[in-house]
Amino acid sequence: MISGVRGPIHAKYPGIVLIDLHGLIIRVLTSQTTVDDLGEVGDHAELYTHLRVREDDITLYGFSTPEELQLFELLMSVTGVGPRVALNILSSARPEEVHRVIESEDIASLSRVPGIGRKTASRIILELRGKLPEPAGMQGQALAAADAEAMEALMALGYTAPEARDALARVERREGQTVEERVYAALQSLARS
Repeated sequence: MISGVRGPIHAKYPGIVLIDLHGLIIRVLTSQTTVDDLGEVGDHAELYTHLRVREDDITLYGFSTPEELQLFELLMSVTGVGPRVALNILSSARPEEVHRVIESEDIASLSRVPGIGRKTASRIILELRGKLPEPAGMQGQALAAADAEAMEALMALGYTAPEARDALARVERREGQTVEERVYAALQSLARS
């Protein structure tokens, strides 16, 4: 199994990067997001990879972050979603945005991606909602420990993760506020909306 490749960029094309591994040129299929994030030809690149072996094909997929690779693999685990569709999704938006679209159940945004209809968009949301890891880009916005507990409490009461997250975001944080007080304030916010 090839976990990653490192080396100078030999060439860049839409959805493809060629990496020079000491004279051996490796073709890596990727998202347009990763292509845009990489430097220019000749710059050093490091990609986290997924090797797909089929009877008549061996393909290497690579991404600039482990989070994007993990999201690619999760998307391919959905029935009816292959590597091409997963790459289309990751090319349409950054992992943080894909995460937001799935968690907020935004079928309309997802079905605008080439190769995805409403039925496939619904299946992706159904199978992945609540199962996605928090993207690295959102870690700076991660909930405090008290908010994580409050979110769990709200979800135990039957609210979805996006509903709980939005309600907690609307509640003002005060010094010394307990988890119970945050949950109560979030419930009041949810009752008003």
